Amino acid sequence: MAQEYVLFEKKEGVAILTMNRPERYNAMGFEMAEKMERRIEECFTDSEIKVLVITGSGKAFSSGGDMKAVKEDFSGDRKGFFRDLTKRLHRIITDIRLLPKPVIASINGPAGGAGFSLAMACDLRIASESARFKQAYTSMGLCPDGGWTVFVPAAIGSSKAMELLLTDPFIDAKQAHSLGIINFVVPDDQLRDKTWELAKKISKGPLFAFAKVKELINLRLFDLMEKQLERERQAIMECCATEDFNEALNAFFEKREAKFKGR
Repeated sequence: MAQEYVLFEKKEGVAILTMNRPERYNAMGFEMAEKMERRIEECFTDSEIKVLVITGSGKAFSSGGDMKAVKEDFSGDRKGFFRDLTKRLHRIITDIRLLPKPVIASINGPAGGAGFSLAMACDLRIASESARFKQAYTSMGLCPDGGWTVFVPAAIGSSKAMELLLTDPFIDAKQAHSLGIINFVVPDDQLRDKTWELAKKISKGPLFAFAKVKELINLRLFDLMEKQLERERQAIMECCATEDFNEALNAFFEKREAKFKGR
């Protein structure tokens, strides 16, 4: 039986989209990205859906782009791989922002790279106490995609965002909350219930007003986001062709520290 890379359920006005590659910590690959895109598109036209929740299966929210696929499955055209994958990821990010319904990220574990970007694109973020965040791109010799350079500086300020890019620390849920990266932190065993309570509360609110509020928020950042998504896509395509990225990729799978040369 083929694996269902995305699970999707609807209940009482709430749709729950679950990234379902637990064996790869819900890493973003082409098939999962395509399925996510289709499910989010459904939310635009399904009048029964009032709120969308995005979460991950297993122990992670999403570890980001699928580095194993980059290492093993690509045909030799790394620029093409990143071009096509970021095209899908950026469509997902854009649709989350354009969807005239609240989107909640329910962060059940680590969120790194594109998983971090995905969470930041959502309207609200609720995380378990064991959730951790890492921008991860620069440690791989890459630059961010998925709107990271728009959403994170807007949330925590450009100086702190630059600190994360240059030092790439792990950020625990408590730190993430104090920085403004997430809205709520709850005990691990309460995440599902607390997410449901939040989604149900919002689903009973003034949905037309919520849509207008989201539209107004988008006006503040959407022009920048559209331009920045394309700039990010071009930049990551350049970075993936460097010696530093190749070294970082090898080091990642060899479980050692990368030795960068700046080229």
